[in-house]
Amino acid sequence: MASNSNQQLRQRLDAAIPRGISISTPIFAARAENSEVWDSEGRRYIDFAGGIAVMNVGHRHPRVMAAVRAQLDAFTHTCFQITPYEVYVRLAERLNALAPGASPKKTALFSTGAEAIENAVKIARYATGRPAIISFSGAFHGRTMMALSLTGKINPYKAGFAPFMPEVFHAPFPDAYRGPSVSDSIAAIETLLRSSVEPSRVAAILIEPVQGEGGFNVAPVGFLRELRALCDRYKILLIADEIQTGFGRTGTMFAVEHAGVIPDLIAIAKAVGGGLPLSGVIGSADIMDAVAPGGLGGTFAGNPVACAAGLAMLDVIEEEGILDRARAMGEVLSARLREMASRCASIGDVRGLGPMMAIELVTDRSTRKPASDLTKAVVACAADRGLILLSCGVYANVIRILAPLTASLELIDEGIGIIETALADAAGGV
Repeated sequence: MASNSNQQLRQRLDAAIPRGISISTPIFAARAENSEVWDSEGRRYIDFAGGIAVMNVGHRHPRVMAAVRAQLDAFTHTCFQITPYEVYVRLAERLNALAPGASPKKTALFSTGAEAIENAVKIARYATGRPAIISFSGAFHGRTMMALSLTGKINPYKAGFAPFMPEVFHAPFPDAYRGPSVSDSIAAIETLLRSSVEPSRVAAILIEPVQGEGGFNVAPVGFLRELRALCDRYKILLIADEIQTGFGRTGTMFAVEHAGVIPDLIAIAKAVGGGLPLSGVIGSADIMDAVAPGGLGGTFAGNPVACAAGLAMLDVIEEEGILDRARAMGEVLSARLREMASRCASIGDVRGLGPMMAIELVTDRSTRKPASDLTKAVVACAADRGLILLSCGVYANVIRILAPLTASLELIDEGIGIIETALADAAGGV
């Protein structure tokens, strides 16, 4: 057996890396190109995970690679707070121009999604002078302590890590398939503001326009608009977590654009770095400027190589029609998945926004009992057949699609065919 076989590499992994870092697909990547990955044994896989919504413009896009090489030849690090550099400023200018709303914007760059969330909370608290934050059931905002406190999913993220940060409150996220309704969710927030925390103590409400780990539940347009009105009424800031939904993932640059809602702050990460670690907070200039000098930053925040990759990623989106491609991909995915659902009793729901699509698996459509074991089996069967898939959802029974937006429609069709086959195979073995 070759020393770089998946099996031997897994043995080395188990011996060297703690079990708290879980592995969803037991293969080891050796190379990747656009929407395909080859493992250490030379086997090819279609990538429907995209590094968890990172590779929106595909693996190793030539424009991104060229920008990275050019920056590597210049310098790799100075720390922006010590010796700033133009590539950070240029990326911030681009992001400010892209963010929804006509008011002036400013951007602070960081490294990870959790960092973006932590700093969005810091900014909101400093700007308002209020301590409390409201987030939602089913939400995922990261694994650092404040981000974890804001996360609304216990297993596997929060179990065993309590106590969590104070002044964090959770409201129910509307769910068209399982409930609650939009009106019930809004009423629950109003009850929360009467019974648990007074509005004058709430700095911000944090929401994912489409929940990622929570199961690809889409925040209804009416809900986002009512949330904006509620925030305006109580002078609460609205923070959009666009970490998984940003940069074309839903067919628009930011998912909140579907609702015409303008957040006060937007947390970004994942796709913004074109495959390199990069995140940020974009917000109204007056809010972003509230924090005193030295209150924001980080040693590696806004790394120049990542900034160069981010600028190239934006060039690709704007110059290669990626948003149009994303919308076309979304139409194909929706049609294929709904047609599959018409023939497969295990699919209880098909949902998503643009190409950010998912299917929820159930043991019985009438009871809607979650089929978590079947979901796990489908992911494993798909990997055996050459497709990298991710599951999600509060009940771990949702299969999500996060293929690069540069994938050909033929490749998407091939991947959907593997999902259908894997569903049939897994259903026979569960």
